[in-house]
Amino acid sequence: MTALESFTTLRFPSLQPRSRLEQLLAHLADVRAGEGAGALLFALNLFLLLSAYYMLKTAREALILTQGGAEVKSYSAAGQALLLLLLVPLYGAFASRVGRVRLVTGVMLFFASNLLVFILCGRLGLREGIAFFLWVGVFNVMVISQLWAFANDLYTQREGERLFPLLGLGSSVGAWAGAVAATRLMRASGPYALMTVAAFLLIVCAALTVWINQRPAPGKDSKIQRKEAERPLGKEGGFELIFRDRYLMLMAALVILLNIVNTSGEFLLSKLVVAQAAQAFPGAAMAVARERFIGEFYGSFFAWVNITALVLQSFFVSRIFKAIGPGGALFIGPIIGLVGYSVVLVAPVLGLVKTLKILDNSCDYSIQNTARQALFLPTSREAKYKAKSAMSCRPALFMREPLCSLPLRPLQPSIWRSRSLGSRSLRRSPTSTRSNHVVLVRSGYTQWK
Repeated sequence: MTALESFTTLRFPSLQPRSRLEQLLAHLADVRAGEGAGALLFALNLFLLLSAYYMLKTAREALILTQGGAEVKSYSAAGQALLLLLLVPLYGAFASRVGRVRLVTGVMLFFASNLLVFILCGRLGLREGIAFFLWVGVFNVMVISQLWAFANDLYTQREGERLFPLLGLGSSVGAWAGAVAATRLMRASGPYALMTVAAFLLIVCAALTVWINQRPAPGKDSKIQRKEAERPLGKEGGFELIFRDRYLMLMAALVILLNIVNTSGEFLLSKLVVAQAAQAFPGAAMAVARERFIGEFYGSFFAWVNITALVLQSFFVSRIFKAIGPGGALFIGPIIGLVGYSVVLVAPVLGLVKTLKILDNSCDYSIQNTARQALFLPTSREAKYKAKSAMSCRPALFMREPLCSLPLRPLQPSIWRSRSLGSRSLRRSPTSTRSNHVVLVRSGYTQWK
């Protein structure tokens, strides 16, 4: 074996001979006999879904920033969380009535139909930037999150820890491809062409989900598997599941802290982009040019984020998981962010902030995302679907006393005050929260172990 083959091939003990496909996939993850086709199919599903999502994200940025600005975008995030407070219980009630395949495909098709409404409203000239911003946030929680929940439900803990790096690779490639396609479509046809393509991809993803659900899992009785797939979830609500389990509480606190850091960083980047667009294309007559400038900037930004994430996902995630496990991998992101945001305190220029956000987001979308998804493997089916969605409702989590005992409560008001105290206070917020992030990950790592 050459030095390159030794680096790129993961050598794990295998009980049965693997096919050529599985030997090829062994360069990326520990794929064992009988697992290759199913894992690759699931990776394809995530590829298409993330491609659609990044097209929608690009359209969202162009609409919200041209119709409202960075401040409106930032405050809309709070409205998004409040909207989720209403929708997550409805999602949980629906999940308690249907099997997993009807749950996943039903939600996908519902959101695909929503896109047709947005396209029609846009063609009629309605201002829908805020509504679409809120919708994309809900889409992220209800569609992307539940497909990963489906993966957690489909694989055992040992299988998931081996195969999730491969599934995450499909997600990373799809995100990069979607961002690249979004840049070109945005330049040629505008945001509504992106919505049209995304709606078609969602329909394909629903069909793939049905196919994956019908495939027999290696080493499992097909009748038992089918019976499990058709069984609705329990009646417990997502918030109830979180607040009675310390492990889920720590995971929820981690989601909250990540949201605080990302919101501050995205706000800073948005302010700089809007200022640059206004300087380059001043005046009301140049509104369309500003919209396209912002759309092209974010398309390029997302492309760089996702190509970097692709490299990390392809060559590092499996090896990190093998060396320190998913829990240990969670330390990498906050350390990178802490160093990066400390530099931004000194030099808050667009090029530097863009580079930092590329590094920060690419690590989050590859190493951190795969690790966070794998943390749900040892939980119940109800936690995989319901608690995972409920964790996205940040305000509700702050209102409950159990989470207030964590070192997060003082951070929330300081973040919002920083928005009116000037850019330096805002730049300081992600740095301080990244320090708390390291402490919180340490507690979560102990619980995971």
